[in-house]
Amino acid sequence: MPVFTYTAVDAAGRRTSGTVPASNRAAALDTVIQKGLVPASVEEQEAPAALGGPGLPAEASAQAQASWLLGPAWGGRVSQADVEAFSRELSSLLTAGVSLSRALEILRREASKGPSRKQWSAIHDDVVGGSPLADALGKFPQSFPAVHVAMVRAGETGGFLDVVLGQIADFRARERDLKSKVKGALVYPTVLVVLAGCVLVFLLTYFIPRFSGIFAEFGAALPPLTQAIVAASRLVTKYGLLVVIGAALAVMVARRALKSQSGRRLMERTLLRVPALGRVLARFALVRFCRMLGTLLGAGVPLVTALAVAREAIGNQILADSVSLSIEEVQQGRPLARSLSSCRQLFPATVIEMIAVAEESSRLDQELLRLAAVYEADLDRQLRMLVALAEPALLFIMAAVVGTVVIGMILPVFTLQEYIR
Repeated sequence: MPVFTYTAVDAAGRRTSGTVPASNRAAALDTVIQKGLVPASVEEQEAPAALGGPGLPAEASAQAQASWLLGPAWGGRVSQADVEAFSRELSSLLTAGVSLSRALEILRREASKGPSRKQWSAIHDDVVGGSPLADALGKFPQSFPAVHVAMVRAGETGGFLDVVLGQIADFRARERDLKSKVKGALVYPTVLVVLAGCVLVFLLTYFIPRFSGIFAEFGAALPPLTQAIVAASRLVTKYGLLVVIGAALAVMVARRALKSQSGRRLMERTLLRVPALGRVLARFALVRFCRMLGTLLGAGVPLVTALAVAREAIGNQILADSVSLSIEEVQQGRPLARSLSSCRQLFPATVIEMIAVAEESSRLDQELLRLAAVYEADLDRQLRMLVALAEPALLFIMAAVVGTVVIGMILPVFTLQEYIR
């Protein structure tokens, strides 16, 4: 019997994975759901035999070889704009009454050449072959995150796939706008940091060696600050390549550490404790959570399932862990507002009160979307304020570093006349 590997979200909102034996993908999907999990992807394990070997049928061997040849091209990065357009156009075609297979064929035919066309073709072939759309999308996690795959699965199960796809497109559009604002706010500070680094490297490699040579000719006793600057200049000029290699290795080690669960949690916990930055990150997570939860509830997804999916959209594991406890309390029958009240860093008291009122009036989905819009505007103001504070701070730091180097090299000039005499 074939064995299927699955990735899913449990009732507490935690990501889990495992294997189940089943006769086909549909049976494996039913088994995962019976375990109380929300599946994100279900794929059949490859046979251990070599391609074309005796343990693999000829048809399966051909499919595996095609997958090996086309896998890198299919897995190429597709732009977020293309994915958004794919979701929106597929939603429009389904709303117009076009069948799913025909809609995917239209999108495949009209897609431009490149990774997007190959991915749309692979999705079309999987769906025509009998796979659910969610499973087909789940094979491309770079283009379709697990949270969106879970939304599509909920839409397929509930019969409102066209509505969910339209909401995914709207969600991605707002996410892209919000991220572009963050990136735009960081452009000027980044330019300042790069300019400061270039000026410092110029001083250490060109300016300081010439001054230190003059001081050495007179045998002048240099002040401690000047000695430290000259030592740093010699280190950069003589061992500059080693310094660059060491810095690159440090960056690689740091990136690898941040990919681990412990390293990522440590970094997220540290950033949340930074006074101004932590508040901005918490607001960003709140906007994503409220928009995703409101979108899912508006599409008819049950509250517990919607909470588990929205938890994945937070993007910060420390804040997501606090929501996991709330999901358990909701499962026990407590109101959502009371369950979220323990997550003070993510949900301010005013948000809790508004959610409580919305629960009582049965308009929770509308209120969550309204809160997302309100706090997105507030987040934009906070980003502008943070950048406004960062610019003079970076200018001051850059001036202090460059000024210290210049002063350190000018100090001995005042004592050179004693040595000239």
